Amino acid sequence: MKQELYSTLEAQLNALIEGEHDEVGIMANAAALLHEAMGERFFWTGFYVVKNGELALGPFQGSVACMHIAQGRGVCGTAWKERRTIVVDDVELFPGHIACSALSRSEIVVPLIDGVQRVRAVLDIDSRNRAAFDDIDKAGLEKIAAILSSHLYNS
Repeated sequence: MKQELYSTLEAQLNALIEGEHDEVGIMANAAALLHEAMGERFFWTGFYVVKNGELALGPFQGSVACMHIAQGRGVCGTAWKERRTIVVDDVELFPGHIACSALSRSEIVVPLIDGVQRVRAVLDIDSRNRAAFDDIDKAGLEKIAAILSSHLYNS
C-alpha cells in the first residue's frame, strides 16, 4: 500500500513540475505534496540547499526550523557529507543531532545529487514517532529525490 502511494506521488510530482524550472517553486510544491500526502506520519518536510559552503533552509512544511547547517553536522549535514540517504530511528541516539524541534523522534534525509555527483540539496523529513521510516520510505523518497535532481540539476 505504501509503495503504491509513492508511485502515485512520483506521477503527481512529475506532472506538477513539468515545464517548471524555478528551484524554490519546485521544492515548495514537492514539500507540500509529500507533507500533505503523508499526513500525521510526517511532522516536518522540507529542503536544505547547499549555499556558500553550508546547508541553508529552503522550502518546507511544518514548524520553524534551523536556518544553517554545517557539512557533517546533524543528520542533514552528515547525509550531505557522505552523499547518501540516512535513516535515523531515534534522533536522540544520533551523534550531533540538531534538535530544531523537541517533537522530532525519527528522521530521514535524502540528498539531491546533480550530474557531476555533487549534493545540491537534501530532502529532510521528521516524524513524531520513533522508527517511522522503513525501506519502502527510503526507496520511495530516493525516487522522489532522483526526479527532483534530474529535473532541477541535470536538464
